[in-house]
Order: sequence, then structure tokens, then C-alpha cells
Amino acid sequence: MTSPEAGAGADAVPFVLRRPGVPFPPPEYDEFRGRPGLVKAALPSGDTVWLVTRHEEVRQVLTEPRISSNPAHRGFPAPSRTGGVPTAEEVPGWFVALDPPDHTKFRKALIPEFTVRRIRSLRPAVEEIVDDTIDRMLARGDSADLVEDFALSVPSLVISSLLGVPKVDRGFFEAKTKVLVTIGSTDEERDDASQQLLRYLDRLIAIKTKRPGDDLISKLAGDGSLSPQELSGVAMLLLIAGHETTANNIALGAVTLLEDPQWIGDERTVEELLRYYSVADLVALRVVVEDVEIGGRLLRAGEGVVPLVAGANHDPAVFARPHEFDPSRSAHGHVAFGYGIHQCLGQNLVRLEMDVAYRKLFSRVPTLRIAVPLEELPFKYDGVLFGLHALPVRW
Repeated sequence: MTSPEAGAGADAVPFVLRRPGVPFPPPEYDEFRGRPGLVKAALPSGDTVWLVTRHEEVRQVLTEPRISSNPAHRGFPAPSRTGGVPTAEEVPGWFVALDPPDHTKFRKALIPEFTVRRIRSLRPAVEEIVDDTIDRMLARGDSADLVEDFALSVPSLVISSLLGVPKVDRGFFEAKTKVLVTIGSTDEERDDASQQLLRYLDRLIAIKTKRPGDDLISKLAGDGSLSPQELSGVAMLLLIAGHETTANNIALGAVTLLEDPQWIGDERTVEELLRYYSVADLVALRVVVEDVEIGGRLLRAGEGVVPLVAGANHDPAVFARPHEFDPSRSAHGHVAFGYGIHQCLGQNLVRLEMDVAYRKLFSRVPTLRIAVPLEELPFKYDGVLFGLHALPVRW
């Protein structure tokens, strides 16, 4: 529950993240940014929070030590009536739900595997995965669902390879992660999916501890920096973060480039797509743990805060004509991967996968086209992350 200061009241606007037929980000974000201070809003869960939509203030929230990402704190918001962010007690190793110094231990253990140099070295492996995925797609005929047959498959295989998960288990992970990131899933469905993933990873870690390979789980299991339970939670977090978000980015970007092909192959395209879509808009939920002023508003301990990533990335004070897709702009400075100590560790891997996916897809399938009118595409209005449920294409 939120504190009385942030409690539901007549001045709290109802906040629904996405709704069919309304562009994303919704026009309300522009209206929210135009208001002085912050906006008090009521989430579908019933929690009342402060919405933060301006670029400068979103970055302030994400770096403010008096505002926590730990859902164990009183007042931490839930986006819907079921589900929410797991605590580190519920899933040991879920380090995005921790603050320093606990968060620092996990970050330090993982950073060496996600440096720019390390990710660059993965390009040949990612290119092979993308080529193999396209081969399978083309072998089925002259049409496909680009989400199911390409956008989901590529990051699943890449992150599974990085962690040491066998390829034969790809379908299992796709199914379970979908349950975890869909707002419509019940608590029971989420709990069951989480437990199945954790049980599998526990077995995999035990195998890797005895017979290590050249993969992330083997390295972390071997250096002793994390317990088996913590490593299991870390692996599940990386699977989810490295799978669903990247798949959504790949699919949405493919639609944009098919509609505006002049930008295919431009090295600036990926960065602009990340800014433009901001698929993880509602991921950075926070709670105030010590009174602090943001945007001229004194926030009290126990009040929930939602820094809207898409709001920041469409702030006209930072990005001219923000609602236009324009890779010629400088999109650097966006917060699609967050900001501060919780900035996404895998951001360079996401960039690599998107770049390789587009270069390979459009060079190998030059006649690729969307098979239905744009208005018929099934966008994810029911998910924590923005994206597409399906993308029918032909060639």
C-alpha cells in the first residue's frame, strides 16, 4: 500500500499504460510533461504513484539514492492487480531488486562478461545464429510470422548460448518468460512459471559445476562469487531480460524499416529505434525511502514513483520532433536501458543482436514485406513490455 500522502484521491489521474488504437507512447505523456511538478496517478493495481515524464527528472529519479528499486520496501508500486516485481528474498540473485551494497556484488561479478570488447567478440556467433534462423524460416516457404520464427528465436538462442542452456530447451524458456511478462497472467501462473524456470536452472548449474564449459554459468559457478541459489536467480533474470525485450525491439524495428527502408543498414538506426520505441517503459518502478524533492515536489518515504522511460525519450526539450523516427538525429542520451547503477548490463548485446538481425534479414530477404495492413498488427497492449504478438510477412 502507498502512504497516505500518495493515497488515492480526486486529484489522481487514472493511468493505463497502453490501450488498443492509441499510439505508444500515448498523447497523455505530452500533457503530463506540460504540467508543473509531477503527476499523481492511480495504477490499475489500485496503487497511487507519482509519474515522472521529463528526461531530466527521470534521470534524477534513477540516480537518487533516497529512491529505491527494492520491492520489499513499504509502498513499492505494482503495475497491475496481479504480479509485480519479485524481491531478492523470493528469487535470490534477482539483483535489479536490490540497492547498494548488495546490488554491487552481483554487478561486479557480471560486468566482465558484458564489456564492449567481450560483446564484439560474439559477433561471429550471433551472425551464425541469425543466418541459421533465416535458413529455417526460408525453408518453410514464402511466408512466416517474423515474431515467432525470427524475433523470438534469435535472442533466445543468443542468451541461451551465452549462459550455456542447450538449444533444445528454447521453446520451454520462450513459453515461461511469456507468462512472466504478460500483465494478464495470474499470480498462480507467474509463480508456476518462475518455479519451473528455477528448478531447471538449479539442475543446469549442478551439471555445469561438475562439468564446466565456456559459458557464463560455468564461469560464475567456478569462481565462487555467487551461491548456487543466487546464480540460479541471476540466470533467470538474464534469460528474461535478454529474451523478451530484445525480441520486441527486433520486431518493432523490422516494421519501421519495412515502412521506411532508406534507413536499412544505417549505423545510427538501432540507437534511434531504442529511443523511439522505449519498450521497457514501465520497468523502472521505484519507491521513496527517505523524503526527497523531485520536480519541485516533496516526495515522502513510502510513496511510489514511476519514471516513464518513453516519456523521457520523447521529451522535446532533449529530442527535437521526438515522435518522428529519424536516425539522423543524435539519439545518444536516451534512457531506454535505464540510467545510473541499474542501467542494463546487456545493452551492448541488445545493440549487437538488433544490428546483425536487420543487416542479415534485409540483405538475405530483399523482397520481405508485411502481409497485413499496419492497423491489423497485434501490438502488445497487455504486456509489461511493448512489442508485437505477431508479425505476418511474405517474400
